[in-house]
Parts: sequence; structure tokens; C-alpha cells
Amino acid sequence: MGETFLKIENITKTFPGVKALDNVNLEVKKGEIHVLIGENGAGKSTLIKILTGLHQPDSGKITIDGKEIKENNLRTALDNGIIPIYQELNLIQQLDVTENIFMGREIKKNKKLGIIDRKYMEERTSDILKRLNQDISPTAKIQDLGVGKQQMVEIAKALSVDVNLLILDEPTSSLGEDEVNELLKTMEKLKEQGVTMIFISHKLSEAKRIGDRVTVLRDGQYVSTNNIADVTEEDIVRDMVGRDIDEQYPKIDIDRGEEVLRVENLKRGKIVNDISFSAHRGEVLGIAGLVGAGRTELVRTIIGADKKDSGDIYINGRKVEINHPKDALEEGMVLLTEDRKTQGLFLDQTVKFNIVSSNLNKYKKNILLDLKQQAADTEKYVSNLKIKTPGIHTKAKQLSGGNQQKVVIGKWLNTSAEIFIFDEPTRGIDVGAKVEIYNIINELIGQGKSVIMVSSELPEILGVSDRILVISEGKLTAEMDVKEATQEKIMSAATVS
Repeated sequence: MGETFLKIENITKTFPGVKALDNVNLEVKKGEIHVLIGENGAGKSTLIKILTGLHQPDSGKITIDGKEIKENNLRTALDNGIIPIYQELNLIQQLDVTENIFMGREIKKNKKLGIIDRKYMEERTSDILKRLNQDISPTAKIQDLGVGKQQMVEIAKALSVDVNLLILDEPTSSLGEDEVNELLKTMEKLKEQGVTMIFISHKLSEAKRIGDRVTVLRDGQYVSTNNIADVTEEDIVRDMVGRDIDEQYPKIDIDRGEEVLRVENLKRGKIVNDISFSAHRGEVLGIAGLVGAGRTELVRTIIGADKKDSGDIYINGRKVEINHPKDALEEGMVLLTEDRKTQGLFLDQTVKFNIVSSNLNKYKKNILLDLKQQAADTEKYVSNLKIKTPGIHTKAKQLSGGNQQKVVIGKWLNTSAEIFIFDEPTRGIDVGAKVEIYNIINELIGQGKSVIMVSSELPEILGVSDRILVISEGKLTAEMDVKEATQEKIMSAATVS
């Protein structure tokens, strides 16, 4: 590791209303795992899209393997072996592994007749998967694989061409602990085989574990590059946010109020299996468990997004019938879904549209809508939640992940909800934005509201919650006060079968 493979010099890129990159520099050496880190909106995604030819820079210079790139496009990136794997996996669920790996590049037995050499493609797929130490059948349907295995198929697809630089964009954001460990081991194996990688992550412990060097961007500008062994997590955070973060998990101490939600013997197939618990005003109830344990299915069933088989739900001591999220909203209970892009936001609509969409009745003025009040309310939530946006008429898809999440929170704050269920509220969000989300949660419980939080990150569960429920294979296996809880106790309960 010494020769430079990629050099980016003084790259600038401006979009309407925002300078995404401002004279950014980056140097990646051959055979290294180079961590690229920064807050949401720091410019990481824009830089990667320029590298892969999706965006053109306004100015600056890109050099690959000693040659300056004059024409930056998708073909150039592919010819130079630059392959990205994005957070949202680019696989067709109904097709098998081999079909996905060779999509658009099918190997033909007879080019004139167009006959595909399926046998050879399966053998090649099997060889690539063995290179990754993966026991995945080349004929397995993607929809039958877990997220971790699907990620391995994406990596195999990248290795099916001559990859020189593999870019992994938040690859662990949807993975459980075992899957994360498997992915990081695979990355180490690829490094041994000479593959150069850019690893984008908000999880500093993973960055420290896997990276060789780390480059930090902030507000579209280059901040620093260091050997990862020479810096602490605190050093990286300081470069990311431009200040020290005093508390990673800020917590307020208030007395727990009366019971606001009670769930009794809730069932939905085997994935929600006879679960009972209660939630109180002024507390954060954490829900922990492995990926696939049934946590998301539980909260979706509670708010009526999935139909229950049996069981009862009580709000403020009154039995309620919830068959649809609209019923839950009318009872003062809302869910911030784990997938904000497909289930939480209208991405092609404005910040204002999204925030007011949850409570249109509030703005009825005779037969018209009070647009002035809509704008005022939106400005209020943008200010209170510190949403970074050029304006309230900016489309949600133009915001960073952390700011998109705040728009979702603003949407539900613009209702009379008393029970807020957060499903993976900080997934794919940088450390600074995470603290802001935790402070919003603190404000909610300080107002006497109840917060239920599903999270795959055990330090987050322990740092934010007052009480913790643990789910394993659809069953509630433990309930503990946070003062008695440890990561070991939670993992022990999470692996009960």
C-alpha cells in the first residue's frame, strides 16, 4: 500500500441553492480500505456520484492510476473498474443469484443464435462466491436471501467484472451484528486479494476496526485525512461536526408517568407471538433484538399497518380497535417507520407538503386550505428541529438522510399524538444528527409523551432507553430496567429460541 490509485483535486459541485462540494480533495492508495466520513449533507454522496460518472463536477481534476480523466461518465468509471454498492441494493428480487450477477452481461454459447451459457455462468458465480467464503447457491432467488446475503451478492456482482475500486456506501446500515462481522471479514479478505475500497459509514467503531486511513468532509469541504490508527473516535467526531460532543447519549431525568399504552397477548402468525407489555408517559421504552426477530412486525401490528390475529390494545386505560394506521393516529399514536424513503416521506414533494400532510384538517378554511398557516407551521418545525434545507419548498429527496428523518418527525409532531414509536430512528444518520434526534426524544418525554424505540444498536438502546424489551423469534424474552441492563444480558435474551 503506497502507490496512489485515485486522486481528486479541488472538486467543486453546485446544485440550485446549495454548494454540495467546495474544492474537495481525496487520495486513495492501492490496496487500502479508505474510510470516507462526514455528517449527512457533508458531500459524501455527491463525491461518490462524481466518481462513478453520475454527476459532472463544475471544476477540479480526477486522476485514476496516474491518468487524468477528461471525460467523466458511467462508461469511464466502469472501464476503470470503479464499482459502487449503494445503501439501497440494486438487485431484482424475483431473479436468482446468477441472473442478477450477469444481468445485461450474459455469456453466450452461440452469439449468432443468442443462446446463453447458463452452466458456465453458474460455475463462474459459484467461483466468485467461494472467493468471498459464501455458501450461497447460484440458483437461489434473491427474495429468499437475508439482507446480509443479498449484500454479498452485490459484492459478487462487482467482482464479476474487473473491479479496481469498490465503493461501499453505508453497507452495514441494515445488518445485524453477525452480518456486520461477516461483511467486515469479507472486506478484509478482499483487501488481502488486492482490492482497493472506499468505505462510507457513520459507525465509527466499524471505521476504526476496518479502515487504514480516514478522510473527513464537513459542509461540502475537505477537513482532514489521517491514518486511522493515529486518531480516536472523538478526534473523528470533532472533525465531522466542528466541535466536541459532550454527551453521545444526552438523557434527561424525569419521573415516569401513568401508563398510556398497554398491549395484551398480541399475535400475528409466528412473528408476533403472544406479546404483552405497557408503556408510560415520560419514558423511552426500548425494543431490542436481532434482525428478523419480529420487532418491526410488532410495532406495525400495534399501529394497524399489519392485521393482528388476536390480542388487545389499551390507550389511557380504554380498549381501542386499531385496524389501520389512521385509527392509530386518531387515538394519538404514530409510527416513524424504519424505511423513511419508501414509507415515511413523499420524496418528490416539498418539505412543507410532507409536514402538513399528516393533519390537513387543521388547515381547512371554509372550502379552501390555509396556505399561510401551513407555511408558518412548516417554518416553525424547520427551525425547532434544525432541518437544514434551502427552503420549505425544497423537495424532500434533495435533503440528506438526517434531515429527511427530521421532516418525518416534524410531520408527526404536527398532530396531537401522545405515543411516538420510532423504528430505527438513527439508521444511516451521522453522529451529530443522532444527538439531535436524541434531544428531540428528550423533549417529547419532557412534555409527558411516551416514546417506544426499536434499535439494532445496543449502545443506543442502553443510552436512550429507560426500560428495555427484548424480542427473539417473535416472543418477548426479557424486560429490564436500563440500570440493570448490559449488552451481554440483552444479547443473551435476544438469542433465546
